[in-house]
Amino acid sequence: MSRALNLSLSTTQVDRHCRDNGIAISALEALPDGGARLVCMSNYGAAQVPLKLKAHILGDDVKRQRFKPVKPLW
Repeated sequence: MSRALNLSLSTTQVDRHCRDNGIAISALEALPDGGARLVCMSNYGAAQVPLKLKAHILGDDVKRQRFKPVKPLW
């Protein structure tokens, strides 16, 4: 099971849900087309999210923002 989930909620809503349910977040980023990508710290946390947010789960083929710079930093 993957610890990464793509959700059709804002990062604020995902953060609030995780805090209320004791789910540790490894990474949380906004998606360019709307929604959020959540990476949980554990497989247990990743298994808990779909139990309440099943209707908000997006597929794995979503666009993400580029993190690496186009040119090297040196």
